[in-house]
Amino acid sequence: MRLLLATDAWHPQVNGVVRSVERMAEAAAGLGVEPLMLTPADFPSLPMPGYREIRLSLVTRGRVLSRWERLAPTHVHIATEGPIGHAVRAACLLRGQAFTTSYHTRFPEYLAARAPVPEAWSYAWLRRFHAAASGTMVSTPSLERELAGRGFTHLMRWTRGVDTDLFRPRDGGDGANPFPDLPRPIFLSVGRLAVEKNLAAFLSLDLPGSKVVVGDGPDRARLQALAPDAHFLGALTGEALARVYARADAFVFPSLTDTFGIVLLEALASGLPVAAYPVTGPLDVIGGTGAGALDADLRAAALAALAIPRERCRAEAMRYTWAESARQFYDNIATAHALGSVQRSARHPSGAPLPRAG
Repeated sequence: MRLLLATDAWHPQVNGVVRSVERMAEAAAGLGVEPLMLTPADFPSLPMPGYREIRLSLVTRGRVLSRWERLAPTHVHIATEGPIGHAVRAACLLRGQAFTTSYHTRFPEYLAARAPVPEAWSYAWLRRFHAAASGTMVSTPSLERELAGRGFTHLMRWTRGVDTDLFRPRDGGDGANPFPDLPRPIFLSVGRLAVEKNLAAFLSLDLPGSKVVVGDGPDRARLQALAPDAHFLGALTGEALARVYARADAFVFPSLTDTFGIVLLEALASGLPVAAYPVTGPLDVIGGTGAGALDADLRAAALAALAIPRERCRAEAMRYTWAESARQFYDNIATAHALGSVQRSARHPSGAPLPRAG
């Protein structure tokens, strides 16, 4: 399999989409797959207004087709619905090439948080984009049910994983303490500092001890002004991030819109109990496990998380591996590709299904 893996989300972005795509590319060789990456690094691009770390590629179907002969992919996966995703989709439809997609991001909710655009319009646009695919991968059962209810088809499950060697419980002698002078308990949140992440809900909670935020983004200045007593550490990766997880007392995940939340797995693998709202993502990862507290009252959830045994969190995280995630991902691609020629023959060139006779 020579897989063209197309993504608009790429470095310097730090998010779950980039992490997932990277991990799938890293696992490819061990599964007999040659990954052929198509990212914003391959095209001229412009920074997204108000969010400079996101690059908008200046790409067209013609530019993708000019690379096609050299790359010679046998399979195609489109990870995002941005300019690269649209150009590769158009090229696939022109060539009659089956392809898969994945649904990572709730763009309708994100867009509605920034502009007066009805979510129904955005979902209609996304539904049309993914309808042309032979399979659309989703991360959780609740997201699959939700999208099916909105008319999305050919949905396939693809879970995520966590590096349990990097993210692990650490004793006092395992690296420097990132919180030497902060009052306990330490309530931690990790993620992109953007309005859709709902960090204000965490920062406004009346909690004992200290609030620590890891990450960066366009909403940082507003959030720091909102909570001058909180501690903003900026973006961290690798060992520095792992030490922060391991030395905190509870992980607070205030997002209402994430489709999964890889940071939930990183926290659990570090032995850190999770507090979150009972919504898609936390419900699937935390619900019923005893490794976290879900409550519409986020303060109550945060305080309840403090009583959860750390070993229970670690044990739950060990159920998630990137190896299993990669196996699901590449099995989905092979299955969808095998069905793709049948699906393509029953579609209009626009990607929409043709009406059935009778």
